[in-house]
Amino acid sequence: MKIAVYCGSRMGNDPIYADGTRALGKRFAEAGIDVVFGGGHVGLMGVVADAVLEHGGRVFGVIPEALRDRELAHDRLTELHVVSDMHQRKARMAELADGFLALPGGIGTLEELFEAWTWGQLGFHHKPCGIYNLGGFYDPLLAQAETMARAGFLNREYIDMIVQADTPEAVIEAFRNYVPPHEKWT
Repeated sequence: MKIAVYCGSRMGNDPIYADGTRALGKRFAEAGIDVVFGGGHVGLMGVVADAVLEHGGRVFGVIPEALRDRELAHDRLTELHVVSDMHQRKARMAELADGFLALPGGIGTLEELFEAWTWGQLGFHHKPCGIYNLGGFYDPLLAQAETMARAGFLNREYIDMIVQADTPEAVIEAFRNYVPPHEKWT
């Protein structure tokens, strides 16, 4: 299994983010789960890549030329795919991955999560989408999704399709046991 990990190019203000990301990377490697990510060596992106690699796992990066040229590319990956732009980056990551997981991050992380989640809702893929909710980081987003459902803009099953986990073991179990919504409806 290869999981695309979306996360911050910064470390965040609380050590729980780096510590939890490091623990996830270690468990992924131990469980034989490969990581697909944005290809950078900075922030949580670098932390997850380093943790997987340090524990014998495989990491596949996808980075736009402009970011590689700013010397942000991780130099020890299993494979590094260099693409023209962010659109190609997301498309290539989606091709490589069997699922999508958002860790703490900024607006880029949210944008990537929302695109993968939307594609799943529309049936463009049937891969798991999830959040690694370290320290309740995504609680406000989940509350907003509930507000959207109560207001009639989001069906309950599309909230339920998001894997929500706050430990590496729960992430792995949920991704391995994921049943796409379209299979639940038939």
